[in-house]
Amino acid sequence: MKKIFAVIIVAAVIAVIVFILMMNKSKREAKLKSGEITSGYPVLVTPVKEDKLSDTLSLVGTIAPFNEVTVGSETMGRVTGLYFDVGDRVGRGKTLVKVDDEVRIASLDNAQANFDKAEKDLARYEGLLKTQSITEVQYEQAKLVYAQTESALRIAARQLSDTRISSPLSGIVTQRMIEKGSVIAQGTPIAVIVNIDRLKIRVNVPEREAFRMKVGDRIDITTEIYPGVTFYGKIMNINSKADEAHNYIVEIAMENSRANPLKAGMFARVYFKEIIPGNTIVIPRSSLVGSIRSPQVFVIENNIAHLRNIVTGAEVGTLLEVIDGLTPGESVVTSGQINLKDSVSVTIVKE
Repeated sequence: MKKIFAVIIVAAVIAVIVFILMMNKSKREAKLKSGEITSGYPVLVTPVKEDKLSDTLSLVGTIAPFNEVTVGSETMGRVTGLYFDVGDRVGRGKTLVKVDDEVRIASLDNAQANFDKAEKDLARYEGLLKTQSITEVQYEQAKLVYAQTESALRIAARQLSDTRISSPLSGIVTQRMIEKGSVIAQGTPIAVIVNIDRLKIRVNVPEREAFRMKVGDRIDITTEIYPGVTFYGKIMNINSKADEAHNYIVEIAMENSRANPLKAGMFARVYFKEIIPGNTIVIPRSSLVGSIRSPQVFVIENNIAHLRNIVTGAEVGTLLEVIDGLTPGESVVTSGQINLKDSVSVTIVKE
């Protein structure tokens, strides 16, 4: 009885296997009839097309004052007056520091006296020359003395003026380097003054994008300090020399806002819009074989995959600009490249 039962089980298993094999054979025959058996590697393709490729390049830059100057002393002496402090807003020409001027005043008085005497002597010599009471040489000597004392007077006046150190621009004092009573020398730094009524933002821009920009382009600017507030500026300068990473410094000028004032040293995010003008040839980034440095794609012609070198441009989202190597209407592989080699047969699979 057990042997009969075992035979029945074996027969049943064999019957199931035969049934499965017959079913698989039927499916293969059906595929042959419908032409669905692949004659090559299955791939997904997309047509090459022209499109307007535009994007917003977003970079972070540093805000700097439009003007920044370190005020230095043009004379030497003891500081007797100090008329500013850090954080003060000063106007152009405002006196910041007064240096001891007692000796300069005396020098100016002496120079003035010598000049007055020389001026009177010259006038007197002119009269004597007309009556030929003096020689031409004596008159020329009086003219020389007059010119020398005039120069000495101007020098003395300038030296006295230099004892009052003034602001060369309107702005805000960010540093003070001296104290009242300090003895300073010529060239001693006094203060740092910045003008932040206007600002400039410095941004490092990759060379490919930098060459698409031009002076005067309008730029949108945002900061984390004022969420939701957009500022506006214009490109004022694009550096002519790149750094070692092939980035160019781009300077953007903007007016400071009274409602939302910005300060030098802050970070700002700038948005360069419409970098790529006009229509251009684009393909999906997924079509690319290899790297951006040596880009290639598989182009399908009559179900044959041809590996082709291309020249790429900007990458915008999932799209890639093609500068050379493709024409609109050609088909490129977007999926399945891993199995492909040049000149192999493929079957285009519909998504």
